[in-house]
Amino acid sequence: MSTLTKKPIHVYLRSEQLEALRRMALQRDVPIAELIRQGVDRLLDEAPVEKDPLWDIVGMADSGLGDLAEKHDDYLVTWSGKDHPR
Repeated sequence: MSTLTKKPIHVYLRSEQLEALRRMALQRDVPIAELIRQGVDRLLDEAPVEKDPLWDIVGMADSGLGDLAEKHDDYLVTWSGKDHPR
């Protein structure tokens, strides 16, 4: 991962967490920050985006238009003008 793509954050750890991370970082010869990034990656892998509760809204409504996915831009342009179907 490039340094330019990383963003700093401030995290408070319990003293025992920090000490354990220091020992592990020394054993693995990596910075503590890398261990934290790896941990975050594991958490994100466990909960894929598709399992986000917001995905439950997909398909809740029916536009009645069979080609909405393909022509959504056309419909948005038409609906934003005076031709909006009400």
